[in-house]
Amino acid sequence: MQTQRNTPTSTPSKRRVLGPCSHILSAAHTGSWRLERPSVDESACIRCGTCARYCPTACISVSKEGAPLSFDWDYCKGCGICANECPKHALKMIPEGSGD
Repeated sequence: MQTQRNTPTSTPSKRRVLGPCSHILSAAHTGSWRLERPSVDESACIRCGTCARYCPTACISVSKEGAPLSFDWDYCKGCGICANECPKHALKMIPEGSGD
């Protein structure tokens, strides 16, 4: 199995993009494709960073200092991988445009 490698992009330097498909998806502001978005239950979130590690476009930032998770909505596709991988089920997918 071939090992994925870091691919340079024109996106901000904090991005870690792996594989050719991820490179294409992170090359443009494609957040408008999103039908659902992740919502964080701050009381359940332990800021372990699992969601950020599994995000295919690296659009989640986790701060250990107690700040809430931050999402780069220009790149979030609403795929739900972050919600699926969260060990504490602190993320849930909600319809885009809802007031939550």
